[in-house]
Amino acid sequence: MKKRKLGKTGFEISEISLGTWQVGGKWGEEFSVKNADKILNEAIDAGINFIDTADVYGDGLSEKTVGKVVRSRSERVYVATKCGRRLNPHNNAAYTPKALRGFVEDSLKNSGLETLDLIQLHCPPGEVYGRPEIFELFDRLKAEGKIRFMGVSVEKVDEALQAIRYDNVTTVQIIFNMFRHKPAERFFPEAAKRDVGIIVRVPLASGLLTGTFTRETTFGESDHRTFNRQGEAFDKGETFSGVDYERGLEAVDELKKLFPGRENLAPVALKWVLMFPEVSCVIPGASHAGQLASNLQVQDEEALTPEQMKGVAAIYDRYIRDQVHHLW
Repeated sequence: MKKRKLGKTGFEISEISLGTWQVGGKWGEEFSVKNADKILNEAIDAGINFIDTADVYGDGLSEKTVGKVVRSRSERVYVATKCGRRLNPHNNAAYTPKALRGFVEDSLKNSGLETLDLIQLHCPPGEVYGRPEIFELFDRLKAEGKIRFMGVSVEKVDEALQAIRYDNVTTVQIIFNMFRHKPAERFFPEAAKRDVGIIVRVPLASGLLTGTFTRETTFGESDHRTFNRQGEAFDKGETFSGVDYERGLEAVDELKKLFPGRENLAPVALKWVLMFPEVSCVIPGASHAGQLASNLQVQDEEALTPEQMKGVAAIYDRYIRDQVHHLW
């Protein structure tokens, strides 16, 4: 497994890492400790040493399972979690140092870890980025030994740019994929200047970029790909990267022409993300071990040629740009 440095944390992490939203619900299945345990152990067996979770995934069950597995292994596995989405209502006023401290302490209890390697604000409202007292809290938590580093998970490029003005923001988690190009244009250069690690989430656009979906594909009632297409539950950019499903399928058809003979586009879509040297790691999720194995195929993927990179950009410009570029 190839490794990259996670910005100024200094952590050397697997460039293909693991996101655990899928094993924590909102994907049409209830949380299964047995399934999560299997995925996590197989990921570590394959050389993955960075796992991203959140306190809201499975209402704490994801953190508990991740912590249990990591504590049972001899390998050094870095655990990143997130806090803030438990606030209800999830608005600027609800963000207080006291509330966030409580979430961090809950995550420590859930995971059973003495220290959290990375704690990330979980897509906070835009106003939070203008409140230094929120970010100062994490310096105190670090001094107390509760966390090693802090970062943010963002929806928008502008939020990422605001966040990295704080010196203690060591990482930014952001959506970036063949259907979401704006971060590379505006954010990546600034992150590189400040040695901020970039964690890429939703790299497969909620599965659209696997190339396995059709116009007849259906998703379960409890799957966010059914109930959140217009942002009914949370930011619609988290579902299919905010791309209209039908338009996305048209773009995928063009990608299949650009990469002929590929039944599974996931490895090439992940390789496209890793073509950007500013990226520290990509965290595709997996609902089952087969999806994990599919994601790991990127290790054998050849680098995309300049012509292929230009081809992806042309497809984005033709089918996707006008839908998403100005929104995130």
